Amino acid sequence: MTTQEQMNQSVMGTYGRFPVVIDHGAGESCADETGKTYIDFGSGIGTTSLGYCNEAWTEAVCKQVRTMQHTSNLYYTKVQADFAQKLCQTTGYEKVFFCNSGAEANECAIKLARKYSFDKYGKGRHKILTLVNSFHGRTCAPCPPLVRTCSTTISFRSWRLRLRVANDIADLEAKLDDTVCAVMLEYIQGEGGVNALEQAFVDAVFEKCAARDILVMADEVQTGVGRTGTFLAGEQFGHKADVTTLAKGIAGGLPMGACLANEKCAGVLDKGSHGSTFGGNPVCCAGGLAVLNTVTAPGFLDEVQRKAKLLREKLAKLDGVAGVSGLGLMVGIALKDKKAIDVANAALEQGLLVLTAKDKVRLLPPLTITDEEIEKGVAILADVCRNNMEETRL
Repeated sequence: MTTQEQMNQSVMGTYGRFPVVIDHGAGESCADETGKTYIDFGSGIGTTSLGYCNEAWTEAVCKQVRTMQHTSNLYYTKVQADFAQKLCQTTGYEKVFFCNSGAEANECAIKLARKYSFDKYGKGRHKILTLVNSFHGRTCAPCPPLVRTCSTTISFRSWRLRLRVANDIADLEAKLDDTVCAVMLEYIQGEGGVNALEQAFVDAVFEKCAARDILVMADEVQTGVGRTGTFLAGEQFGHKADVTTLAKGIAGGLPMGACLANEKCAGVLDKGSHGSTFGGNPVCCAGGLAVLNTVTAPGFLDEVQRKAKLLREKLAKLDGVAGVSGLGLMVGIALKDKKAIDVANAALEQGLLVLTAKDKVRLLPPLTITDEEIEKGVAILADVCRNNMEETRL
């Protein structure tokens, strides 16, 4: 029985997998069971931010595994303390809650926002606005309103509304009524097509929410930790949300999520109001600290910006490419004639891993990607697009 057959037999079919078994990796490339190598322009959907088995990251993780793999959050650990302090100092937030994924981080943010409003204003101010084409995870609260109750006295029923159109300020104003406690947004909608919000709309969200004491919550699960060329994408929009969520690349490929709160919100979740058995796990914190030390090192983010510029300029010149969206090394490629999934499959055949988002090819290469690997990856995309265009003409 092959590995694919094993998984299909025993693992729930919740993912649309590519027909390849990834076996091992080093740097910015990986290999399958047959030994075929691939340049990874997806980095595990943005999680292996320093590539595969980065030396400093591997050393930190292995050292922690040999020291202590886990203990309960009933106790303190030095590595979690160091990671939390570094993360708060880097982002300018007051406190952080650690969990295991972006969806969990957003669940925490949702609970925090509703409790903040309930504690201050009482019942009735419980809805959270999100944007059309937003994605905040597949657990119950970030999905359309399926959650009915939680362990606190606050119901999660009907917590969410959708704005009809992102960047529609009039629609925002119409929906910011007395039932709203927060607006949750992605500065760049990742799964929704790698589309950046307009500056004027972002400005309006912060201005109008501040006037009403409505929290602004930034989902930076995909955009955060240097992905866009600054540690947080919000820096490029000139704003700092009341709450910011992080995950994906934060621990270099280990399960870690973080919900950061400013001074106004830092004390909302008190003892017993939230928790996670594995949140802040020592091994994951060690990996996260290694990522932070690397990403915040002098010149690192300057290099991310430089490489992003190089990649974008090359992509924009390719036949078959209608446009390039996103920020930094979070890239969306709009195609003239082909389907994104067809390009992704053709690239896979030629040794390049890419992603899709709506009708675009999506790239989330490791932040450590080299110029040489950018050249090779773009050459494969050029060939794929050229061949596909020739097939279309025929």
